[in-house]
Amino acid sequence: MKTVHLIVTGHVQGIGYRAWVEDEAMKRGIAGWVRNRRDGSVEAVFSGAEDSVDTMMAACNRGPLGARVSDVIPSDYLGPPLSRFTVLPTE
Repeated sequence: MKTVHLIVTGHVQGIGYRAWVEDEAMKRGIAGWVRNRRDGSVEAVFSGAEDSVDTMMAACNRGPLGARVSDVIPSDYLGPPLSRFTVLPTE
């Protein structure tokens, strides 16, 4: 089991990035969440099998059609356990 927190920067808002992340995470059986941030980045947490989380992180570097990802910055996740995937409001 692996859990990671990501900040994705670049042109990642206004193009369906959150919906794309939700769809991709659900296809991979990953729990967690995604939300836009007021600074224009997208924040996400992925929790699941290590290979599924790793492929999800790699997919975030590409994003959906229209995205121009500048960087994906991973860090440790220190929050509560996760059991499903959800889209959260902008923070």
